Amino acid sequence: MKILFIGDVVGSPGRDMVKEYLPKLKEKYRPHFTIINGENSAGGRGITEKIYRQFLEQGAQAITLGNHAWDNREIFEFIDEAKYLVRPANFPDGTPGKGIIFVKMNEYELAIINLQGRTFMNPIDCPFKMADELVAQARERTPFIFVDFHAEVTSEKQALGWYLDGKVSAVIGTHTHVQTADHRILPGGTAYLTDVGMTGPYDGILGMDREAVLKRFLTSLPVRFEVPTKGRNQLSAVAIELDSKTGLAKHIETILINEDHPLYM
Repeated sequence: MKILFIGDVVGSPGRDMVKEYLPKLKEKYRPHFTIINGENSAGGRGITEKIYRQFLEQGAQAITLGNHAWDNREIFEFIDEAKYLVRPANFPDGTPGKGIIFVKMNEYELAIINLQGRTFMNPIDCPFKMADELVAQARERTPFIFVDFHAEVTSEKQALGWYLDGKVSAVIGTHTHVQTADHRILPGGTAYLTDVGMTGPYDGILGMDREAVLKRFLTSLPVRFEVPTKGRNQLSAVAIELDSKTGLAKHIETILINEDHPLYM
């Protein structure tokens, strides 16, 4: 069973890359399930219902979020009815939306869990304890369990990967927007990657206009970050193959598409 996961889509440049390359990636990797992290897809801040539906129409089966889930207030109008939208499960009780969903394709059912880290981020409930609860719930239905861990620091992401090794199919990190080179299959059979990377402006800084970011570093003054809509773009993703019986990983491959790394079919 195969999964394709596209990392943090930033603004219209990221959405354009998904529209252009998702059909090509599906042709090359033949995924049963395609997942997109869309927490920055609306101008770099949150997601709208229109964008959520566009991703589904373009071939995604699920959309994950993160700490910017609530930046666009429109989300409160549709998140509870959005069957394929997953926000971090360790937000406090009473938070709208779902932290785990189940999607089906032919004979396969995939559980998708979204968790958020706590180090250098807003304090929320423990992702490790929430993972225990949701993984136990998922394993009652399926051995195929995908975890998007939206976290800041490498150590916390690695810790969750080792904590869940052998219990889930994959633990893939998001949030830092730079693809890491540490993809591997852990000894227990869980595919791991610290960060899948960003889909959006290639020549910005983490998807934002670099001049504004440089001004912030040089002056320490407050500036407004905007997504540059002109220039070169990139797409970051990961392809994972799972054993069709155990749900454990057999192969993991990172994908980076930009002018320096074109897609070879």
